[in-house]
Amino acid sequence: MKNKAVFLDRDGVINEIIYHKEMGIVDSPFTVEQFKLLPEVGNAINRFHNQGFKVILVSNQPGIAKNHFDMEVFEKIKEKMKNELAKAGSMLDAEYYCFHHPEAKIEKYKKICDCRKPKTGMILQATEDHEIDISKSWMIGDGINDIQTGLNVGCKTILIGSMKCDLCKILEDEGAKPDFIAANLYKASLITEEEERT
Repeated sequence: MKNKAVFLDRDGVINEIIYHKEMGIVDSPFTVEQFKLLPEVGNAINRFHNQGFKVILVSNQPGIAKNHFDMEVFEKIKEKMKNELAKAGSMLDAEYYCFHHPEAKIEKYKKICDCRKPKTGMILQATEDHEIDISKSWMIGDGINDIQTGLNVGCKTILIGSMKCDLCKILEDEGAKPDFIAANLYKASLITEEEERT
């Protein structure tokens, strides 16, 4: 019997996104100190596990490609995430990352790949590695590309965030309407729980 999974984006879903004042951009954390879990994330992941889901991270991480930080910092951020989740008695079942970007400053990451969301490479690899039934699975993220990825593989989708009019219009234009919208990951876990009952 195949497994079912909740696929999670990272930045803006598991951890805070950061305003990098000196660059004038909102992006992933570039340092270990900037990485902070969002409230109730550990509890949400535990709820997904209790509902019988594997919880699998699928995240575009072009920060190294753009020369914002190096692989050593990335690995330390991963370790901090693992330790912070462990404090809530929680853990991820697997993590998949795309480091590529078509305009990368570091040549080895400069490519048009099959893994960068909204392409489906990370989810397809996870599906194969963990014997996932995609039709019983969810993609949860805070961006249009997360919703598009979920639709592209055929799983249900939850958008994290408030439904702003500009985002609503873009989602409509892109044909990427999420199945549900939740204010945070914990509230998303309540949606999946309710849907599992039906």
